[in-house]
Amino acid sequence: MKQIVIAVDLGGTNLRAAAVDRSGAVLYRTRCETPRGERAGEIVRTIAESAIECRRNCSDLQIAAISAAVPATVSHERGLIFKAPNLPSLDNFRLASELENELGVKAFIENDANAAAVGEHWLGASKEVENSIMVTLGTGVGGGIIIDGKVLRGRDGTAGEIGHISVEPFGAPCGCGSRGCVEQYASATAIARLANELKSQYPKSKLNQIACPNANDVYQAGTVGDELALEVFRQAGFYLGVALAGLVNVLNPEMIVVGGGASAGWKLFLPELKKTIGERSYKRPARTAQISLAALGDDAGLVGASRIAFDLLT
Repeated sequence: MKQIVIAVDLGGTNLRAAAVDRSGAVLYRTRCETPRGERAGEIVRTIAESAIECRRNCSDLQIAAISAAVPATVSHERGLIFKAPNLPSLDNFRLASELENELGVKAFIENDANAAAVGEHWLGASKEVENSIMVTLGTGVGGGIIIDGKVLRGRDGTAGEIGHISVEPFGAPCGCGSRGCVEQYASATAIARLANELKSQYPKSKLNQIACPNANDVYQAGTVGDELALEVFRQAGFYLGVALAGLVNVLNPEMIVVGGGASAGWKLFLPELKKTIGERSYKRPARTAQISLAALGDDAGLVGASRIAFDLLT
């Protein structure tokens, strides 16, 4: 019988699940809001319900495992979440064993940006290179690093936390406990916050007509040349560029892949991003590092999570 993996991409805003086969084809998908309660059990139940829906719609296929990509520092081997800044109910939580108990199949977990990096390396923008950096822009900022074709996890499995590189030492407080993390300046949440903070400086901006503009409002305004929106995306590109310039110097990647929901604003922040990397890193690695939009879109994490599970089951 043909095997599939139920892949889950748990975001700070949305939870998506899909049935994925060994070729990376998505056979069925579902989406719902991520529970924001104080108990991890609510998230476990929602993941289980989504997985059951996928299983019900692929009843002629064998479920080999469930594999969840989560916005957190994790122990990939122990199935343990260390810290989830945007979903604090999952801090120090053994998600893999809980999912196994709920669903009766083998369960794996991975950092969401690591999963996206694997997906893009397998079937997406970076499939032709062996050394790449994946940065995901969503509710937060995630990072995944591929070195010689393998995920860089570090000793405890927490490597690649690009979103928590501090780019303003005394800047905005972050859910991780630090201050000035790039997540506070280049995520969808940050884009909305920056727009609200800068409103008074741009009285002619159409965003002043919206009480609390969200990231999509800012993006839509930017596409028609709104000066406030353009400044917000310029700042996002600058701060992301500061973080990535350091990584270009340290890792000398062949490619930087940008994905996640907030990457829709790519054209608005890319010029400042490229400019900052060029000014703040060594010229040769800055020149040779390609900067690419993710090819798999929202499916990168799902596809990557499935690949990780299939590899571990082999």
